Amino acid sequence: MLTLASKLKRDDAVKSGRSNSAATDSARRVSIRDRLLVKGSAQNLRLKLLLLFLLPDTCKVNFPDVNKLHHFQLDVTPDEGYYQSGKFQFEVDVPEAYNMAPPKVKCLTRIWHPNITETGEICLSLLREHSIDCTGWAPTRTLKDVVWGLNSLFTDLLNFDDPLNIEAAEHHLRDKDDFRCKVQDFIKQYAR
Repeated sequence: MLTLASKLKRDDAVKSGRSNSAATDSARRVSIRDRLLVKGSAQNLRLKLLLLFLLPDTCKVNFPDVNKLHHFQLDVTPDEGYYQSGKFQFEVDVPEAYNMAPPKVKCLTRIWHPNITETGEICLSLLREHSIDCTGWAPTRTLKDVVWGLNSLFTDLLNFDDPLNIEAAEHHLRDKDDFRCKVQDFIKQYAR
């Protein structure tokens, strides 16, 4: 985070003519994604605070490397529904093309879910660059939207009608009680 901020400061110095050519080269190498993330570094600090105050109590964000704002982990611990008592970890990687392209997200916790495969692929329309239903990614979306969307996969966005994991959705249609038992087995085994 400090490295990116210092690059932006050097860029400002270059614009005002107060720097050497090495700083000019360094400033040019800052990607748009990094500019947006660093521009939002104050926002990222605010984001952490927002996560504490405005996002659900069920979400926790962790930046494994403070110098890589484009990579973070999200823990979701649902407090209701089928997935209550589980802790599900997601890896979020913001691409160079951010904010024109959505973040890449993978579920690291093995889960029995109609919208998440056991290998971690996620079906969430706001993570799609091109969505048929017009609810996909747009440059106006934020990382906060992604966090809210992932959290909602365990409550109101849980979708059995348009599943990614067809077997889980069909299991739910066949026997809701057995589905609940299998979800709880997965939680005991993988999500504690």
